[in-house]
Amino acid sequence: FGRWVVFSPARSRRPTDLKSHNPTANPSSGPGADTPKLSCPFCAGRESECAPQIFRVPPDDALPWRIRVIQNLYPALRRDIEPPPAPEPEVVDGEAEAEEQPGERAVRGFGFHDVVIETPRHDVRLWDLGAEGVRDVLLAYAARVRQLREHPAVKYVQVFKNHGASAGASMAHSHSQMLGTPFVPPSVTSRLNCMKGVFDRSGNCSLCEIRSKDILISETPYFSAIVPFGASYPFEIWIIPRQHLSYFHEIDEAKALDLGSLLKTMLQKLSKQLNDPPFNFMIHSTPFGLSSSCLPYAHWFLQIVPQLSVIGGFELGSGCYINPVFPEDAAKILRELDCST
Repeated sequence: FGRWVVFSPARSRRPTDLKSHNPTANPSSGPGADTPKLSCPFCAGRESECAPQIFRVPPDDALPWRIRVIQNLYPALRRDIEPPPAPEPEVVDGEAEAEEQPGERAVRGFGFHDVVIETPRHDVRLWDLGAEGVRDVLLAYAARVRQLREHPAVKYVQVFKNHGASAGASMAHSHSQMLGTPFVPPSVTSRLNCMKGVFDRSGNCSLCEIRSKDILISETPYFSAIVPFGASYPFEIWIIPRQHLSYFHEIDEAKALDLGSLLKTMLQKLSKQLNDPPFNFMIHSTPFGLSSSCLPYAHWFLQIVPQLSVIGGFELGSGCYINPVFPEDAAKILRELDCST
């Protein structure tokens, strides 16, 4: 959204040669592998070493837990301080404009920073779970987002997963995170502005209009997995609801199961094709309290970014990205990759 990408296949010999040099990638990792770490506080039986629990799945303490949502022990934002005051609405063209414009001022670091422990087992990755297990993780995300939505100071919740040290994961145990912020991040505003521009020109939602079979990886009853046109990163994947939906946290069990199955498959494909690369995935939802007039172009999606290259000076200086793999080539490779064995 709103950025230029330079496609330069000369920077890699062949798309199939672009693999992670992950030193920890090991065919023996996964269910049954002898990899639990005695010092890992996310493992079952070490709950007392973690920050306070928010909720667990299942909720019955008499049963073993499968998912735990806890506070982050080292939060980027703090829930125990006074929220910043709400900005005074400005009047623009006779209408109240409540969104604060960026400026050179500081506010208190209020917010929520939570961790979702996706499994009690140290040797299980998210895509090792069954579709129902991934569904339950997604439903735990949605449940926590709904809780944070009730706080009057929280304007946006970013759900994300870092896999691998170079992707920002400080713990090897499979987990994801979410931050509830008292502001709408600039990249979210920029994305919505780009969506609005397409809608104003065409009368259609930009994500609903994606029809190209060349960039399609897989399709299910409720979701499509694609390599986006103008992908900023090699083998980047977007999973998009086929129905126009603005808010991730409104997902129901049937859609969560469908998404869980597709997300599992996409992560398996990336792991198999790219040698278990470090990656990030982010759920791009719509800010709370967005005007109903904006909802026709606000469409949530999940983005997966394998970390296969280093961001250099050109990217940092220009805001443009260099991608050595054309989206059509990446989609074809992933589409044809069989993960059934």
